[in-house]
Amino acid sequence: MRSLFSIAFLLSAFATFAQPKDTLTVSVDTVKNRFLPTGIRIGTDVIALIKTQRQDDFKGWEINADVDFNRYYLAVDYGSWGRNFLTDSATYQNDGRYWRVGVDVNFLLKDVERNMFFLGLRYGRARYNEQMTVISDDDVWGANTDSYENAAATARWLELTTGIKVKIYKFIWLGYTARFKFGLKGKGQNEMLSHDVPGYGRTDKETAWGFNYQIFFRIPFRPAPPLPPAKKK
Repeated sequence: MRSLFSIAFLLSAFATFAQPKDTLTVSVDTVKNRFLPTGIRIGTDVIALIKTQRQDDFKGWEINADVDFNRYYLAVDYGSWGRNFLTDSATYQNDGRYWRVGVDVNFLLKDVERNMFFLGLRYGRARYNEQMTVISDDDVWGANTDSYENAAATARWLELTTGIKVKIYKFIWLGYTARFKFGLKGKGQNEMLSHDVPGYGRTDKETAWGFNYQIFFRIPFRPAPPLPPAKKK
């Protein structure tokens, strides 16, 4: 009996040491380094830059960044937003900053380039000032001008996101993000209801849509661990 146990132990040890080195490395790397970040992507929204140059009623910019944790990405956005609307009887303008933070989940797990098709969730906040001037014409009192201002308004909301990010050359990536925004809540709207919230948009509906077309530059921290081996059928 002891001889049988000794033979079984020797065969097990031989099989372990005879296993190819690459296979052992893949196994260790896949488990140990799976959730260690390999790099950060930093980019900007191209649409916001084009709108600032082409539209008189908008000025702004947005910076985007994400860090990978295997299939999960910590995503952060920070931006500036200003609106300026003019009609025959009123003028409106706002200016403020906003940020979003959340997580994206990548569904292209076996892509060797680490390209992304993702779904995500964001929490957004904005702080802004806004002013409105209304001109009314009365038959008795004549022209009258009323001004309203929210000097330090804040707002918060949630977003469901989806999109793609694709590597096009070494450290350069392109992508887009579609946003479904909901759950808007505000404070500091003392003299009037907010008409437009930076980062969110118009407030006359319960939900809003957004779209960003982005260019990213990736800064690597370390080489990405190898992809897990394909499962045998």
